[in-house]
Amino acid sequence: MPGRFFLSDTMGALSDALGVPAGAVENEPARHNIAPGQEIVVFDGGLSRMRWGIVPVGRVNARGRPVMEQIINARSESVFDKSAFDGVGRAVIPVNGWYEWTGEKRRKTAWRIAPKGGGFLYFAAITDVWTAPGGLLVPQVAAVTCAPNADVAPIHHRMGVLLERDDLPVWMGDDLEAAKALMLPWPEGRLVIGEAGDVDWDAP
Repeated sequence: MPGRFFLSDTMGALSDALGVPAGAVENEPARHNIAPGQEIVVFDGGLSRMRWGIVPVGRVNARGRPVMEQIINARSESVFDKSAFDGVGRAVIPVNGWYEWTGEKRRKTAWRIAPKGGGFLYFAAITDVWTAPGGLLVPQVAAVTCAPNADVAPIHHRMGVLLERDDLPVWMGDDLEAAKALMLPWPEGRLVIGEAGDVDWDAP
């Protein structure tokens, strides 16, 4: 989907991987359970923090009705066609992996999904800015999702759009058609999936 993210590497390692200064996120601690509604590290040419979840104040659907629900994940099939997403920016959520859940309520199993061999995964994302009460500007981000690959399909019916490191400028660039072409399931065999029994959380 993703359900939640984890970012266990240092900001120094992320800075090196992206070739940019850590800047404002230099002291970001390791985080093993990043939930919607919390701040998350985002790359949009530089590293910063944004709130995970777009509050769609002022956005309307194709019928002209207000969009009411908070947008955590946006479907790749419609993200650039829906009026509710007019004017959004494009960025990347860099993480070491994410979690999904299977099973019934109170009997759910958490699954940890990470890149084979370690390192970072780069989730395609859209961004927006919410003007909160009092005029406070809140940068926001939502992950873009697509159909799952064969690795993820047994766990969830969707997965995040994952990008190659060299494709990040294309995703964030001016050529929308080139960016759309990147919204595909991640190649099979490049993820490690296992039960995550070592994180203290409440399943969603």
